[in-house]
Amino acid sequence: MIRRRALLSWFALAAAAPAVAAPLRGPAAVPRGLALLLVESPGCPFCAAFRREVLPGYAARAEGRAAPVVPVPLEGPWPDGLVLAGAPYATPTFILLRDRVEVGRFQGYESPSWFWRELGALLAAAG
Repeated sequence: MIRRRALLSWFALAAAAPAVAAPLRGPAAVPRGLALLLVESPGCPFCAAFRREVLPGYAARAEGRAAPVVPVPLEGPWPDGLVLAGAPYATPTFILLRDRVEVGRFQGYESPSWFWRELGALLAAAG
């Protein structure tokens, strides 16, 4: 499913390329070790709330230093070499990776306290 979406996204971007003034960025780099993939989509109010309420202070917390956030659009492009349990279908989806391999995930966003509780549980389970 990801391959088809990536291909469709590529065609859409290729068709719009003459109208784009700045070069398009490729997929985000995923660091070695732990990383938190943030799968989001344009217009997602829960993604916007997460970005507004959590993301500004994310890197200042121990959890944020342990697992840096890597934002990825639901429709791609996706970083190469990821090993996921399945394609995400809702946004936001938070996928904890260890060396680019999924070790756990949760979907949705309710509040900052809910997010930190869910991420803490994932990190504890990942060791």
